Amino acid sequence: MCRREGPRWRWGRGAPGPTLLLSLLASAAPLGLLGDETRQVSLEVIPDWQGPPQNLLHIRAVGANSTLHYVWSSTGPPAALLVATDTPRSTLAVNWSRLLSPEPDGGLTVLPTDSVRFSSAIVFTRLFEFDDTNTSEASAKPPGKPYPPYSLAEFSWDNITDSLDPATLSATFRGHPIRDPTGAFANGSLALRVQAFPGSGRPAQAPRLLHSVDTCQLEVSLVGAAPRGNRSLFGLELVTLGQGPDCPSMREQSSIDDEYTPAVFQLDQLLWGSPPSGFMQWRPVAFSQRQRGRDSALPCQASPLRPTSEYPLPQSPIVRAFFGSQTNFCAFNLTFGTSTGPGYWDERYLSWSMLLGVGAPPMDSLSPLILGIMAVALGAPGLMLLAGGLFLLLGHKQCSEYQPIN
Repeated sequence: MCRREGPRWRWGRGAPGPTLLLSLLASAAPLGLLGDETRQVSLEVIPDWQGPPQNLLHIRAVGANSTLHYVWSSTGPPAALLVATDTPRSTLAVNWSRLLSPEPDGGLTVLPTDSVRFSSAIVFTRLFEFDDTNTSEASAKPPGKPYPPYSLAEFSWDNITDSLDPATLSATFRGHPIRDPTGAFANGSLALRVQAFPGSGRPAQAPRLLHSVDTCQLEVSLVGAAPRGNRSLFGLELVTLGQGPDCPSMREQSSIDDEYTPAVFQLDQLLWGSPPSGFMQWRPVAFSQRQRGRDSALPCQASPLRPTSEYPLPQSPIVRAFFGSQTNFCAFNLTFGTSTGPGYWDERYLSWSMLLGVGAPPMDSLSPLILGIMAVALGAPGLMLLAGGLFLLLGHKQCSEYQPIN
C-alpha cells in the first residue's frame, strides 16, 4: 500500500472497527445521489504547425455552467494542468513560439481569463531506483542504496498522436532516456496512459478507482527496463504548486469495503485548497504483473510533502507558460515494493494508477456484497429474537388454555 507515516491499516490485516462501520452505514448513499453533472468530454492533440509534434494533449469537459480543462504535456518533464472555469464557452489558447522559448510565460492561457475559478498543476520529475537487497523492514528510510535517478525531463517521448483513441478518450505518453549508457531501457519504456470519462463508473482493471465526469485517470507503467540491482525498488518524484506559503494537504480515507482492491482499506488524497477545488486520489497499491491480482500487489510508501526551495527542479514549459515564474513548489515521493514478496523483478513490470480531478473527490459507497453481508449480520439477531418471542407466546398460550375432562 502507498501509505504515509503514522498509524494505518497493514496489508491484508484486519478491518476498521465498529465506530467506522456505524458512520459509514449512516452516510452510505447510492452513487446516483451524489449529483454528478452531465458534461460533454473530448480530447485532442494540439499541433504545432510550424515544427515537429510537441505532445500537447487537451481534455475538455463542458457542463451547463462550467468547463474543466486538463492539459498534459511531455515537453520537459511530464506535467498536467487542471483548470476550472465558470463558463461553458472557455477555450485553451496556445502561443507555440512563446511556449517553446526560454521564457514561456504567457504561452498558454485559458480564455476568458476572468472565468478561471481554480487552477493547479502536477509534474513528474524523476524516476528513482533503489537496491533493496539488504533492507529487511518495509519502513526503513531510505528504502535501500539509491542509484542515480532518471530525470524525466531528459526522456524522449513517442508521438502521442499514434496512441490517441477517441473511442476510449485515452492517449499514452511512452518514453525512454535520451542518454542510456547502461542500456537499461534498450527493451523497456516508461508509459503514462491518460484517460477521461464520459460519466461515473469504475475501470475493469484493478485498482478500479471510482471516477466521475469531473476526473481523468493516469496509469503509470514501467515495462521491460533492466534493473540495476537484483531486487530493485522503484519510485516517482511528484511536484505540485503550493497554496500560498503552504503545501497542499494530504489525507487518508478509510473504508470497510475491499471488493474492488482486496485487502486495501484506504484511499490517499492530495487536496489543493479546501474542497471543492482540486484533488489527486489513488488507491495505495501498485502491481507487478499485468493481471493485477492480489498476488502481484505491491506495498509502497508516500513521503510527506516538502517545499522544493532547497534544490533546483526541471522546468515544465506548460506550468511556466500558464503560471509564470512562480517558484512555490512542493514535492513528495512514492516508493513501490519491499525486498520481500512480489516485486518489479517478477516480470519486469510495475503499474500504479491515480485520479486527477476538480471538485469534491468521488466517494466510495458500500457495494452490494458488503450491504448483503451487513444485512445478514445485523438482521439475523433480530430474526432470532422475533422467532423466540413468537415461540414463547404460542407456548404460553397452549399451556394456559383450560381443557375440561368429561
